[in-house]
Amino acid sequence: MVEEDIQEQIKSLSEKMEGLEESMRKVATPYSQLLEYLERFQKISSSYFRLMDLYQRYGEISPDLLVPGVKDSISREIVKILFDRDGQNTSQITEKLKKRRGTSSRRIVRERLKKLQEDGVVVTRGSERSKVYWLAEDYVKKWYELLGLGLGKKEQSD
Repeated sequence: MVEEDIQEQIKSLSEKMEGLEESMRKVATPYSQLLEYLERFQKISSSYFRLMDLYQRYGEISPDLLVPGVKDSISREIVKILFDRDGQNTSQITEKLKKRRGTSSRRIVRERLKKLQEDGVVVTRGSERSKVYWLAEDYVKKWYELLGLGLGKKEQSD
């Protein structure tokens, strides 16, 4: 009898412990969500301050910050144009460059694109007659990292 009473008490305590654990989980859930929100806020505010620092140091936040080796203004504008929209041919880039600078030459744009390709800043796709220019993936990743939007380990594995 004593042993049965002890068994009953242990069973009763076990059920109470399970109930207590479930109650603790329910209470802790909003706090874990709050922690996730705080972590997101911290990441966003960190990115914001990084952008403000870049703006303060350079006077602008522009993709050409990533390509300091590109000295001439035409090549820097081509990089900006490709950051605005990747996958453009020489004519499209020339037209956009003309709108930005007031003047543009297909020959000069072709020369600058060739140099940017040699430097590894842009890559081409398509045939010789219908080349389309894209920014090299490394520069796109660097841009997102610079903005604080880089892919974390979790996003890269997805």
